[in-house]
Amino acid sequence: MLTVAMAKGRTLDDVVPLWEEAGISYPRDWDESRALVFEIPWQDWTLRYLLAKPADVPTYVAYGVADLGIVGNDILLEQEREMYELLDLGVARCKLCVAGREEERRHAPRRVATKYPKLADRYFRSQGHQVEIVPLAGSIELASVIGLTDRIFDLVQTGETLRANGLVVFDEVLDISARLVANRSSYRMKHREISACLERLEAAVARRNAYAP
Repeated sequence: MLTVAMAKGRTLDDVVPLWEEAGISYPRDWDESRALVFEIPWQDWTLRYLLAKPADVPTYVAYGVADLGIVGNDILLEQEREMYELLDLGVARCKLCVAGREEERRHAPRRVATKYPKLADRYFRSQGHQVEIVPLAGSIELASVIGLTDRIFDLVQTGETLRANGLVVFDEVLDISARLVANRSSYRMKHREISACLERLEAAVARRNAYAP
């Protein structure tokens, strides 16, 4: 059995078409089910899928509960857990940005709201700023709108949420996309199974890149 932890939400929605292009079996009914664990036969073994919150995927992989994981590199960089990053899947793309109200642009940052306290602290220190980090788990934009913070450090996909709340991007810090990661022990013990998935995904990503504008 090969166990794969999948990040729920937008990452899962973007990964499924790639999974299908790669010819790897997956449950067709997981959108219609409240189940969190699915098992499906593929080749001569069983694929078991775990649907998890994105922030939990590296934990499942690092502890060996999952052999493989699909999660954004924003979370990998923030958590810095020990595992192998095997492939940039090139989907679920967005940018990690600094944003705020336009009138705050000319002022030095003082207080920053984010889901990524380590990355935010590292970034602002690299810019020569010592800021107070305000960790939040919900709508980060709200912190800037109501004046709790003068900056936010968060993912931006289209920018529509920022514009709807009167915020603008000050700096684009990192390009983010979904990554395939592996538990270190699993990579050795289940190398045949992992390689079978990896080779198919590499080929699917390469085909997409070949036709990209």
